[in-house]
Amino acid sequence: MTRSTVAQALVRFLAAQYTERDGERHRLIAATWGIFGHGNVAGIGQALIEEDGMPFHQGRSEQAMVHAAVGYARQRNRLSAHAVTTSIGPGATNLVTGAALATINHLPVLLLPGDTFATRPADPVLQQLQVPGAGDVSVNDCLRPVSRSFDRIVRPEALIPAALEAMRVLADPAATGAVTLALPQDVQAEAYDWPEEFFAERTWRIRRARPDRAELDAAARAVREAARPLLVAGGGVRHSAAEDALRAFAERAGLPVATTQAGKGVLPHDHPCEVGGLGHTGTATANGLARAADLVIGVGTRYTDFTTASGTLFAPDARFLNLNVTGFDAHKQAALLPLVADAREGLTALTETLGDHPARPVTWAAAKAAWEARVTAAHAAPDDTARPTQTQVLGVLDTLVDATDILINAAGSLPGDLHQLWRTRSRDQYHVEYGYSCMGYEIPAAIGVLLAAPGRPVWALVGDGTYLMNPTEIVTAVQERLPLKLVILQNHGYASIGGLSEAVGAERYGTDYRHRAEDGGFTGPPLPVDLGANAASLGLRVLRPRTIRDLREALADARATTDPTCVYIETETADSVSGPPPAQAWWDVPVAEISTRPSAVKAREEYDRHVTARRRHL
Repeated sequence: MTRSTVAQALVRFLAAQYTERDGERHRLIAATWGIFGHGNVAGIGQALIEEDGMPFHQGRSEQAMVHAAVGYARQRNRLSAHAVTTSIGPGATNLVTGAALATINHLPVLLLPGDTFATRPADPVLQQLQVPGAGDVSVNDCLRPVSRSFDRIVRPEALIPAALEAMRVLADPAATGAVTLALPQDVQAEAYDWPEEFFAERTWRIRRARPDRAELDAAARAVREAARPLLVAGGGVRHSAAEDALRAFAERAGLPVATTQAGKGVLPHDHPCEVGGLGHTGTATANGLARAADLVIGVGTRYTDFTTASGTLFAPDARFLNLNVTGFDAHKQAALLPLVADAREGLTALTETLGDHPARPVTWAAAKAAWEARVTAAHAAPDDTARPTQTQVLGVLDTLVDATDILINAAGSLPGDLHQLWRTRSRDQYHVEYGYSCMGYEIPAAIGVLLAAPGRPVWALVGDGTYLMNPTEIVTAVQERLPLKLVILQNHGYASIGGLSEAVGAERYGTDYRHRAEDGGFTGPPLPVDLGANAASLGLRVLRPRTIRDLREALADARATTDPTCVYIETETADSVSGPPPAQAWWDVPVAEISTRPSAVKAREEYDRHVTARRRHL
């Protein structure tokens, strides 16, 4: 037996947990992020000093710490994760957004928020929420709906089963997400006699579930019989490291491969089977094939509304064959052909089961070439002395990167531009978080990726609205001497939602960063904010290009340096040539059914026209 506090025991236990997949072993909890307050400083804080087997990272924002942990876990294919500890009260509730993002994207993170006293020596204590009639409720209960597993450790001995269950969920590809162990501050500091076996090294083997034989035969039969199949690759392909298996299957069967935001990059952009992003932010090539497909083969996708164009994209008689590690997602779109299995195992088995069935000829090459011409036009910058548009910024960056670079984005207009226009060169180059599309994700996630992939160029691409949401972890990048490459695109407002607002008849209300005018609206001159100066004040080296020529030099400088660097560029408003192509599919954003404003009336007419195309695939 070993006598130690609950916090000391937990940290020592976490340091001895490993995962194993395909014969490779990884630390399950590779490090802990923390901001300390009265709810964890004397518990987990003290334990992290005493138990030196756990690396520690100092954060500045609780939400951002979770984003950093998520970025790390995604880059490590969910085989390794980070823990995040906070104090009770606001420190704990600040975790909720990050927890939701992790769970929605099926990415593991362990949350260790402090909690109010289990023994209730005083009632209430600082930052305690009192709920009459429910004395066991604390603010940490906000984390229940956004966690895949939640437990409150009110007795020392309860830590043993709770910690084991937490590791099981984190290591389960079908169940992973945010896992919360709420730790009352008095229990953290309480001593207990622990069995030595609790601290022994433990390896959690990551399952590669194989497909059921009957499901596999039905799936292979459907692929053979389909006249116009389309494969939709989602993030599950990347998590499974199934890119080679997907390539072999697509080439063997002669399938066009469209990608979701999470799946983009599973094939390089110039592979003959790759037809680009799918859905509202997708390419004309992929969406045209989707509208004609008689069989949609979804691999590792959740079929979000952007992917399905809010249920309007696929033909009414399309059948769905869904390969997914979770039965819940395998049955999406009322799939008559669910194939519940690991993506790599399922694709490999499908390829073998197809046998000598001849591959279909490539019929989409001309459409793909036409879209590539549109990409080139959007990237093109004919005048090097001009201020660049957003898509021209992407075009300049496209000329500088190689397969080692990683691009990170999450919100605003950039996800749409990147999904349509970015030419992905490697399986993990494209890191766009669009499951939750959380503003403020990019900078802390880039830090997590830098920790997971040292030596690789990592770019955080943000607009000014996103930057203002969460710039705090710049300080962490500076403290850790991480070569963060931050690109801030200054367009003076929420450009993406401004465009959407205009499209739905809301006239860009409240979306520009401008002074208030005499009529009360925000229609005056742009605000005189200097986000470059803000980034510099937090410790970044800041480059301020004004023209496309300047931008090319600044991005090359940022890529070459090992100093954390910001490229701050004011972008020009795009026109029909210099901007991205229009949306190639619809997205359902309900419009006011009754309005006195002509813009809203017109938008409602357009909405009614589109909504009639929505269908349920039964």
